[in-house]
Amino acid sequence: MPLTGNIFAGIPAASCEECFATLLEGRWGRIERIASFGQASPPGFWYDQPHDEWVLVLRGRARLRVEEEMLELEPGSYVHLAAHVRHRVEWTSQDEPTLWLAIHFPAEDS
Repeated sequence: MPLTGNIFAGIPAASCEECFATLLEGRWGRIERIASFGQASPPGFWYDQPHDEWVLVLRGRARLRVEEEMLELEPGSYVHLAAHVRHRVEWTSQDEPTLWLAIHFPAEDS
């Protein structure tokens, strides 16, 4: 039986927290939908993940700092974050939810 759904269904209009939904998970990794409502990483916090992550912005806007580079993301923008590449969310739009599709998978050297 195929797994079906709608990536845009069930997203609240606003929230004080980011909303994470795992869409599919297996030995190969995890696909999740993230909805941000103006959130950003806490001051001084950096993600430093042991796995690779590929992220696509479906709706909204965001600013992502990857090491020393600042990326402006809009619908259709994507980025591959290799394992242990430090990154943080500097800003997400407050006038509409920023909807991300994130695919987490093992690093090539794992």
